[in-house]
Amino acid sequence: NGEKPWIRVGTSICGQAAGALKVVEAIHSELSDQGIAATVTTVGCIGLCYAEPLVDIQVSGGARIFYGNVTPALVPEILKAHIGGGRARTELAMGVLGSQEDGLPSMEDHPMMKGQVRIAMRNAGHIDPVDVYQYIATGGFGGLSKALTELTADQVLEEVVKSGLRGRGGAAFPTGTKWSFLKRSPGPVKYVLCNCEEGDPGAFNDKGILESDPFTLIEGMILAGYATEASNSVIFIRHGHWGPIQRTEAAIRACYEVGLLGKNILGTGFNHDMEVSLTGESYVSGEETALMEAVEGKRAMPRFRPPFPAQVGLWQRPSNINNVKTLAYVPEIVANGGEWFAGIGTGKSTGTAIICLSGDIARPGMVEVPFGMTLHQVIDEIGGGVPNGKRLKLLQTGGPLGGVLSAEQVDVTLDFEQMAQAGAILGS
Repeated sequence: NGEKPWIRVGTSICGQAAGALKVVEAIHSELSDQGIAATVTTVGCIGLCYAEPLVDIQVSGGARIFYGNVTPALVPEILKAHIGGGRARTELAMGVLGSQEDGLPSMEDHPMMKGQVRIAMRNAGHIDPVDVYQYIATGGFGGLSKALTELTADQVLEEVVKSGLRGRGGAAFPTGTKWSFLKRSPGPVKYVLCNCEEGDPGAFNDKGILESDPFTLIEGMILAGYATEASNSVIFIRHGHWGPIQRTEAAIRACYEVGLLGKNILGTGFNHDMEVSLTGESYVSGEETALMEAVEGKRAMPRFRPPFPAQVGLWQRPSNINNVKTLAYVPEIVANGGEWFAGIGTGKSTGTAIICLSGDIARPGMVEVPFGMTLHQVIDEIGGGVPNGKRLKLLQTGGPLGGVLSAEQVDVTLDFEQMAQAGAILGS
């Protein structure tokens, strides 16, 4: 990038729905008209969906100034002032990331960002989701490098066990235990499967990760393959979710090009292959054995169990299936150690919860918060509460399979067991 100004534009589905692609066009057109050389990067959603289209501008390595709800009509005056004149349009800006400038508030102090602990979402809104070098520049594939050069497969599995990571798809089963079932199954071909069917209305966290940072999932799946001695990975994505599909496929191709997938990864002798499979638009294909039927080209119907997938799964080979969010945590767990992850959260619910806020709420979006917060804090402090002075009547959690909570129940703690006792699901 050098000394050129760097402009990032959020172009996840929320940004596109708000007109982000027209904003990108307007930026390129205005830069050309003004004769300005700048780097324009399309990024995923930082989580502030209500503020999309979100544009941030960084001049000469300085602070990043964020502008929310940008329209094509606003682009010329923002660029003329900020890049041409060297002064941010503070009256239009939301905040700043980096050194304080022009009296603007820090984005880290924004009410929607302040309570977050971002692990799986650490790169969302910051990197080009299909540029492997930008991911590497943020420490990406450091966990994989550590695993392949310093740790045995058993030691990687042990870090995941130590972390207390539990399945984020709704079942909350211990991930390390689930991986150990596959590890014990012999076979030259074994599969690591990722479930991004995500057909629940109002659920967009799996898709949000794939649109914003598919590399964290890819790295997590390679690590799962190393830990369980699996040869292949398949990412199941619901047909029609083209943003996640195209960005994930592009990220996989980029990893093959630089030797992070395929034969002899990082020169260590470890081989692993990965592909994307589309599931069709069947809600039941979110069930793990139905997904296996779908990828085999059959009708998506659950299989009888036993045998369980760890023994007889995809194409009759031993298989393990996890949710996008579950696998997206793994690179940071391996890089920083299982005890680090276990130190975040509360009790047996370690780490963070990724929550989609939608409906009658002041700040719709996607946030990553530590377990132990209450739903009340998430809705009112982070999400801004119910707008227009109205009061909350009910809250639906987890899509059509989730529970409905009354206004009196929103003080429930974000914890797998407490949420289940309240009749809610902490999954989708």
